[in-house]
Amino acid sequence: MTFAGIADRDAIENEMPWDKRGFATTLYGMLSNTAQAYPTHKAISYQIFSDPKSKADTLTWAQLKDRTTQCANMFRALGIGPTDVIAYVLPNATETVITLLGGATAGIVNPINPLLEAEQIGAILRETNAKVVVTLRPFPKTDVAQKTTEAVALAPNVKTVLEVDLLTHVSGLKSLIIPLIRPKMEKAPGVTYKAFNAECAKQPTTLQFEDEQVDRVACYFHTGGTTGMPKVAQHKYSGMIYNGWCAQKLLFTEQDVVMCPLPLFHVFACHPILMGAIASGAHVVFPTPQGYRGDGVFDNFWKLIERWKVTFIITVPTAISAKMQRPIDADISTIKTAFSGSAPLPQELYKRFEKATGVNLIEGYGMTEATCVVSVNPLDGEKKIGSVGITFPYTRVKIYKVTPEGPVEADVDEVGEICVSNPGVYAGHTYTEEDKNTDLFYNTDFLRTGDLGRIDPDGYLWITGRAKDLIIRGGHNIDPAEIEEALLGHEAVAFAGAIGQPDIHAGEVPCAYVELVAGASVTPDALMEFCKEHVHERAAQPKHMTVMPELPKTAVGKVFKPDLRKEAITRIYNETLSKAELEARVTSVIDDKKRGLVAQVALNGATQASVQTVLGDFVRPWEVAQGATAAK
Repeated sequence: MTFAGIADRDAIENEMPWDKRGFATTLYGMLSNTAQAYPTHKAISYQIFSDPKSKADTLTWAQLKDRTTQCANMFRALGIGPTDVIAYVLPNATETVITLLGGATAGIVNPINPLLEAEQIGAILRETNAKVVVTLRPFPKTDVAQKTTEAVALAPNVKTVLEVDLLTHVSGLKSLIIPLIRPKMEKAPGVTYKAFNAECAKQPTTLQFEDEQVDRVACYFHTGGTTGMPKVAQHKYSGMIYNGWCAQKLLFTEQDVVMCPLPLFHVFACHPILMGAIASGAHVVFPTPQGYRGDGVFDNFWKLIERWKVTFIITVPTAISAKMQRPIDADISTIKTAFSGSAPLPQELYKRFEKATGVNLIEGYGMTEATCVVSVNPLDGEKKIGSVGITFPYTRVKIYKVTPEGPVEADVDEVGEICVSNPGVYAGHTYTEEDKNTDLFYNTDFLRTGDLGRIDPDGYLWITGRAKDLIIRGGHNIDPAEIEEALLGHEAVAFAGAIGQPDIHAGEVPCAYVELVAGASVTPDALMEFCKEHVHERAAQPKHMTVMPELPKTAVGKVFKPDLRKEAITRIYNETLSKAELEARVTSVIDDKKRGLVAQVALNGATQASVQTVLGDFVRPWEVAQGATAAK
């Protein structure tokens, strides 16, 4: 059926209640149904290099089910039960998909971002009490194996490490060279190491245990992890199946080919995309271990589309910007739709993309704590540029504002905190640590997202920022999106991030960081003048502008604002110390669990009292850097 707006969404809901739809209860059941319906259809493809002519590995749905079954049997043979945890620290690969599906069938699977540091990975392994870790065998140009070994040494609960060798995906001369230059590495003490593929191959393709027909927690996804104290969200089969059903009902069919260069440790790739493919029978292509970050992916992107005859692109705003800096040098006529998520899409970028490609671009919204999907611009109806559309069937969104009398539902077009209820929300048990679920819900079922937004008179949801991202200038709330949207309207600007920098008088004032389009040139002063004209609220006009070679970004392409905040604190505090003729300097800014960002100051002969006199009026705290001493 068409999905043109709220009437179509409501018609889908009115067909029957969600719990009467008769889906498979488990992930393995959903996979089995698809393998039976489309056994010879392509399920997943993976190529380790971005060259459109390089070797690729493809599994049909029947083959993917068999490999998943062997993997699940292997985990059970290692002693994993339904409540035990298998973590994986892997880039994208065929084996990553198999680990995800096999792990969620045998126990609870915990994808971990391989870009994290060893200490952070170790903290997640301890929090989830993982018994088995799947990671890479040492391989050139990646330190994933080395970091994981360090992390495992910090997690005494881990008993087994299974190694995936990317060499199996390499052909030609490189397959002969890599064994000669493979890094050497010591194993973590007291841990058994095994070869992932060899262990799976020992197992039969018939499930050797009962796939209990109960809705249980099957995935742990960490959020954050940048401070070593991550939060871990719990996902049940029902939430995963809901994500798959939404994609199958509204986005994919068995005829679609989906290009997904997003990481398989993130919910966007794992749930709406991979679960959507499982529910629908669509074919998903994963290019290179690092996806969009992989060597040559942007340069070869349009040729990869032509190779695989892609109909559906999964993307994020930062990747769209990078694509717009490359010529469209291939036949992309098969593309029907591009889906953008992870961060609000600037209107100028939306217009550039649709003009250059002629492809229908839709924007959606989701979050880890809700298993993922929340809303999407309707494929067949009005797409409001800059909005994230209308809610998926069986999802409810309310906007709450905090008042002295407690939370109150906001009026139409009034900004407040976005709160979500749907089959992907595990009400009351979102995080593994029970204390982190305190005050996380309004009216029992509505998950507080921490995102600010509004619902317009037509029922479309607009994200206006993160509650924690608001710039609060002397009690006046400034939405950083207004500054970023303005800057992205400048032809030289590729990416922009606006934050509040410390200010003695106002608490904080807006500043901005930009990354330029390749080959472009513009001065910070010129951008400041541009903002004076295009940022209409005077209080929101940036007081400082920094042009960076590259903005810090997360693995899914969001501008990573914590790093920008640390830079701003360092810059402002050091400028203030210098004006006071003190030699003390900020050497780093740490993210303390209770105090937030804390400046570490090397005294360099200054007294602690003199530094306190200069920095004490700032809102953000400071402390003497470890090892620094004050003047006598």
